[in-house]
Amino acid sequence: MILARGCVLLAGVFALTAAAGNNAAPLSQYLMSPQAEIALARSAAPASISKGATIMVLGAHGYTVAQKGRNGFTCIVERGWMQPFGAPNFWGVKMRAPICYNAAAARTVLAYTYKRTELVLAGASKSQIQHRIVAAIAANALPMPEAGSMAYMMSKSQYLNDDAKAWYSHVMIFTSMNDSANSGASWGADLLRSPVVFDSQDKMPEPWSCFFVPVAHWSDGTPAPLYSGT
Repeated sequence: MILARGCVLLAGVFALTAAAGNNAAPLSQYLMSPQAEIALARSAAPASISKGATIMVLGAHGYTVAQKGRNGFTCIVERGWMQPFGAPNFWGVKMRAPICYNAAAARTVLAYTYKRTELVLAGASKSQIQHRIVAAIAANALPMPEAGSMAYMMSKSQYLNDDAKAWYSHVMIFTSMNDSANSGASWGADLLRSPVVFDSQDKMPEPWSCFFVPVAHWSDGTPAPLYSGT
């Protein structure tokens, strides 16, 4: 299973009507007003976390700091190109995935968001982005996820695709690739009524395993749909 960041979208619920092709739509279709993007980014985590976080916004030259934080967290709204390369809505212009990374993930996992975005803005095709990400990992030009890397994805306003919409409120944990052995069995993931979901990566090249843990409320404290396991 997969969700939109580097963890991001359940494989079985990808929209079939998404943007097709090997290249991005015009950048203007992915942009938001800065204030709207700041608010959406903050909604990724409870205010007790996001109010002290650094907030990034997407512009013509990539992501830039809109508000400097003080607690080590970084909140950002990721776009469709952070999905697995095989996702049918890879270039979808509707996807908005607010995520708030802790300090460890902001130093390592978030580098992949910045790199993919840099390549998109440079006009790279989907296949070129995939090739260059794989090459950068092989050359150790991108970091391995730091121990303790995790993120919040608890916004009721997130939009992952036409079917999943906001999916479930959840946190994400990025771990060693070794934890992916036996489809996450070392974590008891995806078993009946287990609260842990294993991200299969769906052939994503990023060098980590990712686990989702759905929670019972959105970041604003209102009840979220309950995840009952597989």
